[in-house]
Amino acid sequence: MRMRSARFLLLSFSALGGFVPLTLSAQTPARTPDRTAPAARDQGDRAPARKIVRQATATPRVLPGINAAEARPETVQVTGSFLGTSNNANANPVQIITARQIQQTSATTLGDYLQRLPSIGSAGTSNAEPAAGAACTDLRNLGGNRVLVLIDGKRTAINGNNDCVDLNTIPVQQIASVEILKDGGSELYGADAVSGVVNIKLRHDLGDGGLTARGGITPYGDRRTGVISGYKGFNFDHGRGNVTVFGQYDTQGMVYEPTRAWAADPQVTNAPAGIARFGSSILPETRVTGGGLSLVSNNDGTFHKRTAADTYNFAQDKSLLGYLQNSSLSGDAHYDVSPHLTLYSNVRYSHRTASILNAAEPVEGSIAPSTLPESLILPAGSPYNSFGRDVYLTRRMNEFGPRADNNASDTYTVMGGAKGEIVAGWQYDASMTYGWNQDTDSIQNIGNYLHITQELGIRQLDPSSASSKVVYDPTVCTGQPGCVLQNPFMPWSQQAANYAKFTENNHSSYQLRDFNLRLHNDHVAHMPYRDGGTLGIALGMEHRSEQLSYSPDPILASGDSADSGSAYTGGGFNVTEVYGEAKLQLLHNAFLARDLTVDAQGRWSDYNTFGSTRNWKSSINWAPVSDIRFRATLGTSYRQPNVYELYGGQSFGYVAGNDPCSQVSSYGASAAAVQARCLSEGVDPKTFVSTNGGYVPTISGGNTRLRPETGKTYTVGAVVTPHWVPGLSASVEYWHYTIKNTISSIGSQYILDQCYTGAGSAYCGSIAPRSASGQLTSVYALDENLGGLRTSGIDFDLDYRLRLSWRDTLSLSNNFQQLVSYLEQYVPGGAWYNYAGRLFYQGGIGMNAGGQPRVRDYATVTWRHDAFSLTYMMTYTGGMVWNNGTRDLTRATAGQYQTPGIFMHDITLGYRLKRWNFEAGISNLLDKKPPFVFDSISNTNRAVYGALEVGRYMFLQAGVNF
Repeated sequence: MRMRSARFLLLSFSALGGFVPLTLSAQTPARTPDRTAPAARDQGDRAPARKIVRQATATPRVLPGINAAEARPETVQVTGSFLGTSNNANANPVQIITARQIQQTSATTLGDYLQRLPSIGSAGTSNAEPAAGAACTDLRNLGGNRVLVLIDGKRTAINGNNDCVDLNTIPVQQIASVEILKDGGSELYGADAVSGVVNIKLRHDLGDGGLTARGGITPYGDRRTGVISGYKGFNFDHGRGNVTVFGQYDTQGMVYEPTRAWAADPQVTNAPAGIARFGSSILPETRVTGGGLSLVSNNDGTFHKRTAADTYNFAQDKSLLGYLQNSSLSGDAHYDVSPHLTLYSNVRYSHRTASILNAAEPVEGSIAPSTLPESLILPAGSPYNSFGRDVYLTRRMNEFGPRADNNASDTYTVMGGAKGEIVAGWQYDASMTYGWNQDTDSIQNIGNYLHITQELGIRQLDPSSASSKVVYDPTVCTGQPGCVLQNPFMPWSQQAANYAKFTENNHSSYQLRDFNLRLHNDHVAHMPYRDGGTLGIALGMEHRSEQLSYSPDPILASGDSADSGSAYTGGGFNVTEVYGEAKLQLLHNAFLARDLTVDAQGRWSDYNTFGSTRNWKSSINWAPVSDIRFRATLGTSYRQPNVYELYGGQSFGYVAGNDPCSQVSSYGASAAAVQARCLSEGVDPKTFVSTNGGYVPTISGGNTRLRPETGKTYTVGAVVTPHWVPGLSASVEYWHYTIKNTISSIGSQYILDQCYTGAGSAYCGSIAPRSASGQLTSVYALDENLGGLRTSGIDFDLDYRLRLSWRDTLSLSNNFQQLVSYLEQYVPGGAWYNYAGRLFYQGGIGMNAGGQPRVRDYATVTWRHDAFSLTYMMTYTGGMVWNNGTRDLTRATAGQYQTPGIFMHDITLGYRLKRWNFEAGISNLLDKKPPFVFDSISNTNRAVYGALEVGRYMFLQAGVNF
């Protein structure tokens, strides 16, 4: 009977693929800014300038038909502690994601998969956004710069352009598991682990080989994806040493915006009444304004009066999803010299390329703080000016061709070290890591504004002033090689276009040096009383230095670009840190104390930039009986400003927003105040049309006066594993974060609304004077220390594994998050804004790049029958009210103002045939479209609903082990 039970357990384990963590917890699964600029205007109007653990070594007997590699249990590694423990005995809420859970989805990259999880926020970036091909993650919607991403428990190189670990460069097939620490980790891992830690564990020490191939496509025939990966492990010297190599090549094809009906014609107005307007007001045909004129060129020397029909659909030349290609290679080696010395090393290299397309360049004036003409003025003396006075021009330069953003990034990380036992159970691990990244962003067909003015014969009387008077002077062109005088009301010649456009090249680089020494002993002493447990201690020190630089194209730096402007960024820091942890099991197998453990962690950090600081965390874990466990944590955090936040050069770009003078009626009771402000600036809201098309010209950048952030996090929860329901486990966790002196920038829309409604007249100083044609020229939104942030919520996780028969098992998993509150304060002592249940339809402010749904859920159900498996996955995002960072939209102020709850359904079918594994799946089975969101870009919120953009997607995968 005992043998039969053991066989039953082994079959259960094997049926689950050999990836079940050695824990009964239900912690299983159910956007750092791009430095090229703020979000692009319509993305068609403006391109954006190991930790030490105890190991479970038991190896179950391999049964016929069960893959040997899958039958071996993985080493349990629990992020959040440097002492060996199981997840249940750890008070920290850690979510463990297995390799099988990732690979049974349609995700080609790790970033795509993580977006399914309720705890992962929308403030990261993905390939669905113009982030130069990088995918950054976010935890609890606290921002990508507040979550620490580790590989095998140690730091790795980041992408210098996006200031984050690029998840696109981490091969999915090489991942063994992912652990997410969801209550902060500054006291063990460093100050930047404010919201928590994402620890990606790779496959190492393999003795076999494998090949995997995957391909996928949509019913539209696009988003073609392909993956081919392989590994081979070699043992030598009777198993004392091992070398494992791994390689992967993957691609994701581009999706063009016109191929998706819901995105084919972007809506740029959302008034409570009237007909919505679509497309941009900057046309391929030159538009003339000023002095009561509102004309459009017919491209033959004649004009017609502009009407609502004169708009340009910038989506027709735009990619919805970019092209991505990644090549990765890694090598891992170790040699056991003795129990006291194991030498190990790891090398990882990735080369990633990415491409996105945007509509042709729109031109209307200079880019602040350039001193070139702030408006494109055709002087009265021009032979092409028949209006008798200076007039203002805007034009989309279709002759240049679509702007093509091509990004190339190379990243490598080299780590070497030694570990082993010192004496009496004390273990050490000493390592050195060097990481490097080089990123080049090349954007074709960008307008050179200086050359454009030359070809129109425009000369400033005062070249030092952007508001200078201009005159017609053909010599500004005739004296320049390649320059061709051009009639602005006719199609531009190829020679003229070649002179007026250029290819923008921006470069960034990053270096990491990290020395780490860790010591630990899980059993330093035993408590000298009955039912006492053990004391474990871990100590360590780390010295880390990081350097980062960003060099914009010289034309951008000079202010001559018609697209964006940016300045050089460079800097770095170094920090020396000492940390420790003590875990004391006060009671073990006592009455009403099956386990009572307390844990204390602390870290002292000394930065060369801001001096020293201390962070700590304490926790308690109490199991009165084996069926239930209560746990709680309390800890602090400290985050110094990163290089971009401190030293980032000012850059000009366009962020989603609206000129208040173009939508006065949407302000309700404040409409009169807004109208009065507009009139005082010489703008009549009744006739004014914003050429910015739902975007606000914004200057962003670093601030050397920034102070560090401080914070506090606490969690309270319970884990239930009832013995009368075998295979069932459930957990519930309440979490709360408080951050003070938050480092971020105030949203441009918030600044405008505070000024124009009169609610905060001090913000008017952050708005530059309007151009002579009445258009907004720039809003200053530099990084600063805001008031604070408080957010809280409840996680509920459920796992249940049921044996239906000797041949069938049913596994259920659910990961649920309820957001209780999300409060932000922009000024110390100022008002708090609760954004729970809000969707930032204009792209968001601060950490809020997408939205804060009150409910998110990810559920999976897997039925296994012998070698077959069928998995169903469901993702749910709760409904939200639209918010522009200042106020909620309502039926009275907007045509559409809310988004309903959204479901997405996936299925995957698997089959194992001896050494072969086959999978076929469909993502977004019902072909659910993203809900409409008024974003003036693609008619949805891509940060929240990016998984729906592709539509229905089908994939096939085959793998073999040898």
